[in-house]
Amino acid sequence: MALHHFAHRRTAGDLVLPPGPGITRRQMLVGSLAAVGGVAAASALAGCAPSASASGLHELAYWHLLSGGDGITMAGLVDKVNALDHGYEATQTVLAWGAPYYTKLAMASVGGRSPDVAIMHASRVAGYAPGGLLDPWDLDLLAEFGVEESDFLERVWAKGGLDGKQYSIALDSHPFIMMYNLDVAEQAGVLGPDGQLAPIDSPDQFLEVARAMQAVTGKHGLSYGYLGDGAQMWRLFYTLYKQHDADFDLSGLTAKVDDDAAVESLEFIQQLLDGTICTPSGDYGTAVSEFMSGESGMFFTGVWELPTAKSSGLAFDAQPIPTLFGTPAAYADSHAFTLPHQSSPDPEQRRASYQFVADLLQNSLGWAEAGHIPGFQPVVQSADYQALMPQAHYAAAAEILNYDPEAWFTGSGSDFQNYFLETVQGVYLDGSDPAEGFAAFVRRVNVQLAKPNPV
Repeated sequence: MALHHFAHRRTAGDLVLPPGPGITRRQMLVGSLAAVGGVAAASALAGCAPSASASGLHELAYWHLLSGGDGITMAGLVDKVNALDHGYEATQTVLAWGAPYYTKLAMASVGGRSPDVAIMHASRVAGYAPGGLLDPWDLDLLAEFGVEESDFLERVWAKGGLDGKQYSIALDSHPFIMMYNLDVAEQAGVLGPDGQLAPIDSPDQFLEVARAMQAVTGKHGLSYGYLGDGAQMWRLFYTLYKQHDADFDLSGLTAKVDDDAAVESLEFIQQLLDGTICTPSGDYGTAVSEFMSGESGMFFTGVWELPTAKSSGLAFDAQPIPTLFGTPAAYADSHAFTLPHQSSPDPEQRRASYQFVADLLQNSLGWAEAGHIPGFQPVVQSADYQALMPQAHYAAAAEILNYDPEAWFTGSGSDFQNYFLETVQGVYLDGSDPAEGFAAFVRRVNVQLAKPNPV
């Protein structure tokens, strides 16, 4: 993978984004210290700027976990909205992705030194809002700045809600999708009259298409890397599982799941990992390299890999993963804006925060150019977005997205997907029994359900 955001794949030891537009070396250094330094560092980080400058601008502290290509894109967006002269100057602080970020965010909220605005994955809100670590959005005030519930897809908006209050506002959705090599697909005879991949609607048909592409490449029909990567394993499994219209309910003391749907999904994954369609033991980096070098016809990945594909010079297109089990579904998460708890927020400072978030949402076409699907639908519906290719071809994935099952221990950067790795990797790698692997995963999840939310 090139620069992204494997925000969805990075580990706690990853470095934060090097200084870029709108980020000073001092801010980056403090962010690095906060990633390892505990409450004191987090407090110093949040308090590094006063709430209003001598110029009268409200100085906003903005935390996020976006590094690599995403971090550079976000820095450009922040520069753009700062230049709108809407009464604020937002300063970014970038922290290491994953557990370090969420730990520091929680400590800052508890310690009374929260940033004005912070990015969270929408899948993490359920673990933070109940503990009072986030303040709810005032929807009337948000509407004053041109942002309303009707501007978002229903399931994207709903993910930010809890107990009748809205705790996050989605910047985007970033689903798991399928890219495909147009030249390989054409030679394999699997393109439709519109020049896009002909519809695929069954597991057997997908296997046939993949084998036809393998006959062209001479190596593999599909690139999919998962080794040592619970997130990658889970994204594909959960996409296929939800295509069965199956529930994964973690609201009680034990998980309520559909064992048959899980086993059928895992058995299909085993069919893919046969050494011909797809390597049985590839990691993510190997999959990226293989697809970008034309050694496979299809690639299961996230929208964040779009810049890498474009820079490769490959002739490719992208779409939601085909509906193979009856119900259109895609795994996804969202980067979402939150208001970390402040005991006595200054009303004018808070208004400036709302203006800042509204400006980012309304100017998120640049975020779309980097691959993500904007949460703010007026941008998605614009002619400029519809002209973006292949973004317009996979935008429908946002309408069928599925977030992690809701619990305090699930979501991006949590241990939940590591539990899947620990218990199910043998099913992928060694052909172990899918029923036994999934049962072990459910038992591990039930251990967590028996514990209280630590925050």
